Amino acid sequence: MIFDTHAHYYDDAFDADREALLSSLPERGVALVVCPGCDLESSRQSIALSERYPFLYAAAGYHPENLEGVSLAHVDQIRALCGHEKVVAVGEIGLDYYWVKTPEGRAFSRDMFDAQLSLAEELDLPAIVHDRDAHKDCLDMVRAHPKARGVFHCYSGSLEDAKVLVDRGWMLSFTGNITFQNARRAPEILKWLPLDRLMLETDAPYMAPEPWRGQRCDSTMIARSAETVAQLRGLTRDEVEHITLENGKKFFGIAG
Repeated sequence: MIFDTHAHYYDDAFDADREALLSSLPERGVALVVCPGCDLESSRQSIALSERYPFLYAAAGYHPENLEGVSLAHVDQIRALCGHEKVVAVGEIGLDYYWVKTPEGRAFSRDMFDAQLSLAEELDLPAIVHDRDAHKDCLDMVRAHPKARGVFHCYSGSLEDAKVLVDRGWMLSFTGNITFQNARRAPEILKWLPLDRLMLETDAPYMAPEPWRGQRCDSTMIARSAETVAQLRGLTRDEVEHITLENGKKFFGIAG
């Protein structure tokens, strides 16, 4: 059974068939899904979906690309959403220097990341971290929050950075891009990574694995990523799915 630890099912890519798709997931081998918000509205949408589907859980947070018109005071609204019984993490939060270019924009995104990591510490919730082209500053932020725990989703850093995160108790999560022929860092990291620090995700509707690259992704496609991990680690796909299911349940505090 699959645990998709990161999928955005509120995205408009699912508007045409969201209900049918989500209703079909359990019978297609998907046990659990976490749906992280990217701003206040999508966090609310994630919570609404979690109320409709027992296997789906939510996270609330501000993504670094979604900070226009936002102030640090908005963190209080995220705090309120995190009180919902189906919210299991603060996220998706972090830094993105690919899209956020200006010094002012990057500085504010660091302030928001800092504030939301502090919130995760305060609430004793894990954080779901987005890191794109900001590896050093993300690691510095983790170091500044020694009581925070979390996962770097769609991990794209180096093996050296992975070792720093694992040493600090953090998890790493991987998407369908590990199946791409041009995947470079991921195979090396996946061969080294302690299995109890591994989670799998789709980042749906994005990051579909081969042979569906470029198409809309959904949680069932994790099976293809699990096959890639299995090949790298000398395991079966079922073993990888079981390991990542149990890791995700423990990480997010989901019983049963």
